[in-house]
Order: sequence, then C-alpha cells, then structure tokens
Amino acid sequence: MQYAEIMVRYGELSTKGKNRMRFINQLRRNIQHVLSCYPDISIRATRDRTHIYLNGTDYQLVAQDLTKIFGIQAFSPVYKVEKDLVVLKKAVQTIMQDLYHEGLTFKISTKRSDHSFELDSRDLNQLLGAAVFEVLPKIQAQMKTPDVNLKVEIRDDAAYLSHEEIKGAGGLPVGTSGRGMLMLSGGIDSPVAGYLALKRGVAIEAVHFASPPYTSPGALKKAQDLTRQLTKFGGNIQFIEVPFTEIQEEIKEKTPEAYLMTLTRRFMMRITDAIREARQGMVIINGESLGQVASQTLESMQAINAVTNTPVIRPVVTMDKLEIIELAQAIDTFDISIQPFEDCCTIFAPDRPKTNPKLKNVEQYEARLDVEGLVARAVAGIKVTEITPQIEQDQVTDLIDQLL
Repeated sequence: MQYAEIMVRYGELSTKGKNRMRFINQLRRNIQHVLSCYPDISIRATRDRTHIYLNGTDYQLVAQDLTKIFGIQAFSPVYKVEKDLVVLKKAVQTIMQDLYHEGLTFKISTKRSDHSFELDSRDLNQLLGAAVFEVLPKIQAQMKTPDVNLKVEIRDDAAYLSHEEIKGAGGLPVGTSGRGMLMLSGGIDSPVAGYLALKRGVAIEAVHFASPPYTSPGALKKAQDLTRQLTKFGGNIQFIEVPFTEIQEEIKEKTPEAYLMTLTRRFMMRITDAIREARQGMVIINGESLGQVASQTLESMQAINAVTNTPVIRPVVTMDKLEIIELAQAIDTFDISIQPFEDCCTIFAPDRPKTNPKLKNVEQYEARLDVEGLVARAVAGIKVTEITPQIEQDQVTDLIDQLL
C-alpha cells in the first residue's frame, strides 16, 4: 500500500483562540514554500489539521522536510481506501501483517466524520479488531499504550488509515511574530540565533556585511548557504548584502586600533537599523554570546547598543560555545560555518581590542568620520536576493562548473 497524504497536527496553535486561523494559514504558506520542490503535492489547511496530498510523491523525502518546519507538533502518513467494509477489513489486515512481530500489541481507534456510514465508531472498532485476529490469532489487543494504534477515519470521500506519528519541530509558524533583521556573519553563532528566532515565529531577513576585496566571493556564498539552510524551517528568506569596504577602511585609517571592533559594530548596528526601518522590521537579531569575544562584554554591548533604540534580541547570549556548536550541528549549519573564509569582523581585527570601551571615547573617535554619509551610502548600495530552500538552476550550473 502507498501513502496518499500526510496529516499535520498543530502544537501551540491550539491555544490561539480567534487568531488560530491566521497562524494556521501562515503555517500552510510556510509548508508550501518548503515543499515547493515537489510539484505534484497539494495542501489543504483546516482548523484541526493540515492535509498534504502526496499524489505519488516519495513520502520519506517530504517527511524529512516536514520535521524541520516550525509550528508542526506532529504528523502522520495516511493510507486512503474506499469506504467499503470489505476493502477496509482487507486494508487493516494488510497493514497489521506488515507490522507484526512476536509480542506486538495493537488497538483500533475509529473516528466517523461521515455519520451516514453504516457502522458507528464502536461497531467499526470491533469489526476491524476481529479482522486483525482472523489473520494474526496470536496478536494481543491493548487499550492503553499499545505498540500500534491503528487510527481509522471515515470521511465523506473515503476512509483514511494511519498508525505512525512523527514528532515535528514545535514552536510557532515563522511569520506569526513579526519580522526581524538577522545580522548574519559567516560564523557559528548568528545562524543559531536566527534559528531560535524562527522557532518563536519571527520571520527573518539576513543582513550580511561584505568588504571586497578583503572578503572573498566564497565568504559571500557561505553566508548565502547559511541562509538557505535556515529556509528549511519556515520558507524563503530575503538576503541583504551590505557594501562595507569604505566604512572599514575609514575606521582603520582614522581611529585607534583598540577601538576598531567597537566602531565597526556600531556602524553595523546603525546600518541594520536603517534597513529594518525601511523594510518594516520590528527588531534586530544577532549572535552575540556574553564574554565570548572582546565585542561581547557587557561594556561593549552597551557602547554598541547606544546607536539605536530598537530592541536587539540575542538568543544565544547566555549559551556556552559548546552549546551553540551542538545546536549548529543539529541544524546542519556548523559544517558551513567552519569553512575557512574571513568575514568583516575578522579582516581588520586588532591584536588587543578594547573590552571595556568608554562611550565618550567612542563618540570622540566617531567625530573624525562622516558617520551619516557612510551609513547612507552603505544603505543605498545594498543588494537584496530572495533565498529559497532549493538551489536555483543557475547556481547548480555554477557548482557543476566549479567541480569540473
């Protein structure tokens, strides 16, 4: 027998009351984005569940993608058969024979959505349970925590059977908690921060600072690959490339080396905030982890944050590096992050950066720079690209050319 559909169950969405359908519809859109590479699939969302009709598509591939989408509590692959007692009995017998091993316990759980069907749920449970004993006389029935709970639903169009429940990613559908700008470097921490923001329903746009020729095309592609990995959790993400060469050269030439990192991060924060405002974002998200590097002490964070009143979310701020690495490995960003390409934060890194920068000193050094002009030119020069869960055909061609 071949699975006909996947039935998706919701998690926290059940608590959303009058807003529930808004969350469900957003989840449906996210599923459509993530599964866009499967052209034969169709999706229908209802208040109680979402149905993904496979139409011959490989169930295992689809299931693998579904486990990563936030907002899904669990899902089950489902068989579709005729609403006929003979056909139903045969289908139940076939499924249980395929699953059987010595000592297996089972239960039949029937739901009759079509109340015109000839048997009610109780009678159908007894009939189908007896059918299982006909072909498997040694099997044991168990009402509490059986090894197999075979669920049978009688709908208007057909009967649907399922016995497997796969855990989803939980959380909230991406996009139901507003939009934030993720300051995405090529490192380990910022993709993890983006993942955690996505889990709570925040749609992210990835802001990446590039300083050619100091940073390479490989560093840019690495950031785009990290962004693509994050699309698997909720759909397409806008990737915003910011030209940052002029600013870094100005800072290096006109300010003390010890303050280079602080000044650089303040410019990044200003630019990200300007982009956020222009694109109707609500928050800034970054991968700062307290005490991990010089720019991530409380004193540094205070001096850097002084340039904006926008909330800055730091999902990994209290996590140890090993905890962040473990999560990066779990979401498949770690191997991309450790590729040896320098980013903006490392190319001019001073030997002895200031770990407790004084705000008055920072502002004094910034007075040597055309802050407004530098920020305005960087924002005017951004390049926005939509990153999808799948590599576009021209990118596939590029990759093949590189390999050859």
